[in-house]
Amino acid sequence: MKQSVQRKIINIKVGSKNPVKINAATTAMAQLFPDSIIEVKGMDAPSGVAAQPMTDSETRQGAINRVHYCQQQDTQATKADYYFAMEGGVDNFDFGPATFAYIAIGHKDQLAIGRSAILPLPMQVYRALEAGEELGHVMDRLFNTINIKQKGGAIGLLTHGHATRESNYTQAIILAMAPLLNPDIYAQTC
Repeated sequence: MKQSVQRKIINIKVGSKNPVKINAATTAMAQLFPDSIIEVKGMDAPSGVAAQPMTDSETRQGAINRVHYCQQQDTQATKADYYFAMEGGVDNFDFGPATFAYIAIGHKDQLAIGRSAILPLPMQVYRALEAGEELGHVMDRLFNTINIKQKGGAIGLLTHGHATRESNYTQAIILAMAPLLNPDIYAQTC
């Protein structure tokens, strides 16, 4: 009789209940740990930054704040293996305005940070953001969509569906995991 192999369960908490972010975390970790069972739960976690972060550093801080909040809410009984946060933001770079996301991953006493690919934004979209609107709302108005931020996002709309918010987050999570997958190499200082 063949014995069944018990698969390891990896528990993840995502600092958002947005299905795009939860799905990206699930997909990325399933790719990285194909022999494990990936269990992901979303929770509301404040970013501590503006609803629409307008700089690279503000966006990064929002992701870090969300991870720290998730970690602080856990008890020993509810402790996750990993805590993920994805914070979308915009900035006006030398080449023009663009949107991107920061990924923060908490694991034990480590914090890994990554950033997604960037998507150039039309100047009219950036101006609306400067005036205080959120990217999802601007894109919904421009493309006549509803709640695009919980679907393909601006990325999906502007690339005609060839990339999505979820695919961008998934890739960024995988890249941000590199220090956690190779702790000995990243711990070396020279």
